[in-house]
Amino acid sequence: LRLWHAERRGSSFKLTDGETTPKTYAFIGVRPCEIQAIRIQDRVFRGDQFKDKHYDQTRSRTFILAVNCGRANETCFCNSMNSGPRATEAYDLALTEFFSNGRHLFLVDLGSENGRKTLNSVVTYDVKPKHLEICQQQYKDTCSQMARKINVENLRETLLANPNHPRWEEVAERCLSCANCTMACPTCFCTTVEDTTDLTGNHTERWRRWDSCFTMDFSYVAGGNIRKSTKSRYRQWITHKLATWHDQFDTTGCVGCGRCITWCPVGIDITEEVAAIQKSSTV
Repeated sequence: LRLWHAERRGSSFKLTDGETTPKTYAFIGVRPCEIQAIRIQDRVFRGDQFKDKHYDQTRSRTFILAVNCGRANETCFCNSMNSGPRATEAYDLALTEFFSNGRHLFLVDLGSENGRKTLNSVVTYDVKPKHLEICQQQYKDTCSQMARKINVENLRETLLANPNHPRWEEVAERCLSCANCTMACPTCFCTTVEDTTDLTGNHTERWRRWDSCFTMDFSYVAGGNIRKSTKSRYRQWITHKLATWHDQFDTTGCVGCGRCITWCPVGIDITEEVAAIQKSSTV
């Protein structure tokens, strides 16, 4: 995201906002865990005390069509994080795909006035009680398919009380610090700022780019790097995601989507790491 750009005007510069016209987006097929991730990002970037104007403007012009899950992936654990498999809010329209008497149907949940306006242009039929029963059973079946879970009871206290647990060293021996988990995570929001100037010195820009707490440069401050080891960086990621996030935003930073597990090249499983620490913790 370009934050601003400036052009030389004699002995001074003319500063211009980087994004003058907010874009309008329609997100189609958003899963319930992703809906929860958007709600978490809203707390970060649209909070009462601090508000990111670029995010806020774009978010207010976004249409969300959610799709509830009728089948769980092998890495999903959204049920234990209370973020799926059904979306309950923060959407314009939500669809549940199902079959009844050989017919391929969609149950539509209305979430906003924009959703109502969109729905008015589509031919719909009144829902029948048996259709609701089919969808409810489908949600239950999807939950039962999830083999992974995280026990959130006292999890914050457990992680904060075990900064030197041997498991941190064990997982660090496998972790490549590739940052795949943070790039795939829908709630990670770490960024860095880059300033660039052209060769003439007449034009300069400031850009905000995605970053990760797994990179060495991210934790560099005046005087050196405060997280030199892979152990410290992995511990920071999980502890922030599942513990101190509550202190900052009054919610967990994990929605149970399982993407960090899916995209880890060495097969590190966040649910497995959490369970190992809980099994032999000091709390």
